[in-house]
Amino acid sequence: MRQPVKRFVVTVAIAACCITVSTALAAELMSLRGPVGIEEEVAAPPIAPDINDDQRRTRNYPEQPPVIPHQIRDYQITLNANKCLSCHSRQFVAQSQAPMISITHFMDREGQVLASVTPRRYFCTQCHVTQADIEPLIDNDFQDIDSLISSESGEQ
Repeated sequence: MRQPVKRFVVTVAIAACCITVSTALAAELMSLRGPVGIEEEVAAPPIAPDINDDQRRTRNYPEQPPVIPHQIRDYQITLNANKCLSCHSRQFVAQSQAPMISITHFMDREGQVLASVTPRRYFCTQCHVTQADIEPLIDNDFQDIDSLISSESGEQ
């Protein structure tokens, strides 16, 4: 057999083996789509309702942005308007009783404190998210640092 033909045959054989192995693996793996094949289209599940209880959630790690404890579905956040600031800005927190946004949101890249929210922290939903009222898709055994420290020291 000539060299180019031999390479082609070997390449086709390797490709066939890869397809066979990947098909066998795919048949054994469970995906978040459930027992639906990759070639099948399924309808997206309905959007779950947001948790809307205004209860502050415990943060799981230092510097974690707080989650939003209320729905924000129709909130406008554009270059000209930010609905979040109508409750969380310094001037409205007394009447709204909402927590004021962090001082870090008023600092520029050099650490200088500005009179208003810095443009890099203006779009709240790039870091802060609402929580949906749904069952987890996969099991999660995450423990925050306080739980780990108390279990190591024998506290309960």
